[in-house]
Amino acid sequence: MSHTEAPAASRRWWALGLIAAAQFMVIMDTSIIGVALPKMQAELGFSPGDLSWVFNAYVVAFGGLLLLGGRLSDLLGARRVFAAGWAVLLAGSLVAGFATGVAAELIGRAVQGVGAALIAPAALTLLMMLFGGNPRELTKAIALYGAAAPAGGTAGVFLGGVITEYLSWPWVFFLNVPIAAVALIATPALMPAAPARRGSIDFVGALTVTLGLGAGVYAIVRAPEVGWTDSSTLLVGAAAVALLLVFVAVQAARREPLMRLGIFSAPNLAAANVAQLLLGAAWVPMWFFLNLYLQQVLGLSAFPSGSALLPMTTFIMLGMIVVAPKAIAAFGPQKTLVAGMTVLTAGLAGLSLIRSDGSFWADVLPASLVAAAGMSLAFIPSLGIALSSARPEEGGLASGIVNTSYQIGSALGLAAMTAVAAANGADRLGDLSSLTDGYSAAFVGAAVIAAAGAVLAAVTLRTRPTDAPAGDPTDAAASDPTADSAASGGSVDAPASR
Repeated sequence: MSHTEAPAASRRWWALGLIAAAQFMVIMDTSIIGVALPKMQAELGFSPGDLSWVFNAYVVAFGGLLLLGGRLSDLLGARRVFAAGWAVLLAGSLVAGFATGVAAELIGRAVQGVGAALIAPAALTLLMMLFGGNPRELTKAIALYGAAAPAGGTAGVFLGGVITEYLSWPWVFFLNVPIAAVALIATPALMPAAPARRGSIDFVGALTVTLGLGAGVYAIVRAPEVGWTDSSTLLVGAAAVALLLVFVAVQAARREPLMRLGIFSAPNLAAANVAQLLLGAAWVPMWFFLNLYLQQVLGLSAFPSGSALLPMTTFIMLGMIVVAPKAIAAFGPQKTLVAGMTVLTAGLAGLSLIRSDGSFWADVLPASLVAAAGMSLAFIPSLGIALSSARPEEGGLASGIVNTSYQIGSALGLAAMTAVAAANGADRLGDLSSLTDGYSAAFVGAAVIAAAGAVLAAVTLRTRPTDAPAGDPTDAAASDPTADSAASGGSVDAPASR
């Protein structure tokens, strides 16, 4: 789509609002149910072990289907897939809200995850279609999109507490219904249309990668509960590896694969995805264990603990919208990303100093703001580099890959840090000293992950590819995450890399 066909400026920013709302909802749906879980357990008859699958059913479906969602976005058109995702999310929310038993609740949550897996890559593709021709606007758009994630996470905690206390738990799901309905009405009016492209869907590849990623996430999130060396963990993990190896073999052999393996030859694409994976692996455990420290050690109830995270969330949003774009313009995406991961490491190290007799003001607030500053500086450039390193016609695939990287990193990091925390005392409920030691160990582990991300980003990201011919837009895309198609005369459809 050329600039002459682009929506008017005001419509584009309204469209960005809808895209940000999609990111907000996808993340909110992972956090809003936390406060409602005890009442759901009592009314639906969940066992303590099964209750965690109200979270995990969503994560497994979401993480496992992201690549397929990206491919469908490229073939069928991002606007169509975006709208379909909202329709599926709406249906899943109704099933989950009206559920009267465990099976129906988990089915509803899995359907919500399917909807999110369609929405997320299509949303990023639409963002690139709308703003990819203007580097300065693209940086602002990615910043606003990125800020919607922490806002959704914290809003979920707030709204979950309010809804559970003053309404009833089904409304944490019914809340999605009017928002999805508005999105379905607004999408045709605001979003750019892209014609369906000729091409086949690699069903074998889709099946193997979905089952492989799903099995991998299943094994990871279940391992802390049953044990990393339990036979079921090892068997499911081995099946996941085998399925992913079959997927890679199928992709190498097919003329029209689900994921063209050569996409990773684009400068910086693999490195940026590794950065996103490690960012998720460091950030999500921090958020999870900080919630537990506030509630189980400092004694805050769920709603006040959500309020306690508000300063950190506000700081992240301001950093992403105001500071990160200026830092990228001044120092470049690579240096901004490395600096962000380094600052995040410092914040996590500060959180590891928590005390069993500590306070929010001394033990949480200062270090959490430092961590928030690091997250805001690291997220925007890593996402921008990952998106702009791929060809525009593979925007959906690139979006699916980067979303998958972050989600898989989140699941890996949370499962690993849960094991670390338990090994250091976090499984001794009621023993404040042991709980604090366990949570502190998890923060140390997350800091190590963030530090590894900083080092790898410094070593692997290329600021100026020396092998790109003069005038090759690869050079612009790789050195500036917002230069997707500027070198091609501003056309969003012009290739941004070889």
